Amino acid sequence: MLEKQTKLTLVGRLKSFGYAGNGIRLMLISQQNAWLHALATLLVVVLGFILHITFLEWCLITLAIIAVWTAEAMNTALEFLADVASPEFNPLVGKAKDVAAGAVLITAMGAFFIGVLIFGRHLLAMFA
Repeated sequence: MLEKQTKLTLVGRLKSFGYAGNGIRLMLISQQNAWLHALATLLVVVLGFILHITFLEWCLITLAIIAVWTAEAMNTALEFLADVASPEFNPLVGKAKDVAAGAVLITAMGAFFIGVLIFGRHLLAMFA
């Protein structure tokens, strides 16, 4: 049966932002890797200001940061759902969690290499 469609309202949209904010808060308080991502994000932003990176470089850094945070959020959501679906250990659920964590690692490695390409050039210019 199809669910009744709700009307698009400002209050409804504001509530959805609240739910999203709660999800981000929950990710930050429950996932230690999110703390590392937060620290890395802070360091990258500070370094970007110190090195006066270009507008295009800011765009690329921003996309890399967004990709890592999105991957971490999706991984966290999958872990929560997997824990509900299978409270006891299940090897297939374990594999799904490992693959999701691998996706975060791939994204973080890609963001790291983008950072090396962008910041490395500026740092080399400072010390050359």
